[in-house]
Amino acid sequence: MASETLNRRIAILKEIPLFHSLRESQLAALADDLRHRDFNRDDVIFRHGDESSEVYVLLKGRVRIFKISPGGAETTIDIFSTHDILGEFAALDQLPRSASAVAISPVSLLIMSQTTFVHYLSTIPELSLTLARLLAQKLRWTAAYAEAIAQFDAAGRLLHILIQFNDRYGRAVVEGQQYELDLALTQSDLASMVGARREWVNRIIGEWRRRGLLDFDRGVITILDLPRVIAERDSRTEANLGGETW
Repeated sequence: MASETLNRRIAILKEIPLFHSLRESQLAALADDLRHRDFNRDDVIFRHGDESSEVYVLLKGRVRIFKISPGGAETTIDIFSTHDILGEFAALDQLPRSASAVAISPVSLLIMSQTTFVHYLSTIPELSLTLARLLAQKLRWTAAYAEAIAQFDAAGRLLHILIQFNDRYGRAVVEGQQYELDLALTQSDLASMVGARREWVNRIIGEWRRRGLLDFDRGVITILDLPRVIAERDSRTEANLGGETW
């Protein structure tokens, strides 16, 4: 690999959280074992039940992780963006894919084989520790998602998920107040996150727009008043409670 190309690839890898703690010599070895591949919007990267076990690192774009019920309904589980890692579960436990992944924008990925990935985890302790921390973050997200399902009504669940996505990907327009969240999601995608219909999402977003809470335009969500959005989310806990005091 030419020196200029290698240096460029090492610089890219240094920006990826999974590889932050590695030395340049380790990054140089990794660069030689990663394949680059582009996907178009709506391309499937892997499907639930696939036997594939490659690991993917997002260089750019957005990927939606979802499951399909026996009845054919989709439930969106998470959205991944630049520098996130996906597919590592199958590489670690060597079981079929537990969910599907689809590009929701043009996507560039770095791909590593399961064998190579496990080799580096076995020989570079820093990489294993960083991966453990990233997996802990994903576990926290999953726990928060489960809590939202149990605690809030559908509107509260949607607001809770949007607030969490804003923490990860939001761009501050007015710090502490207004944020722009470009997830390249459709109203159908939003509906699949909370088990609702697209028509309901259209109606509830229209209501929130009139109240000055948030706006939605061509996949870009603008949180107009974050404190009020949080308060609205919190008020939705009562919608799940009955009238009993015992």
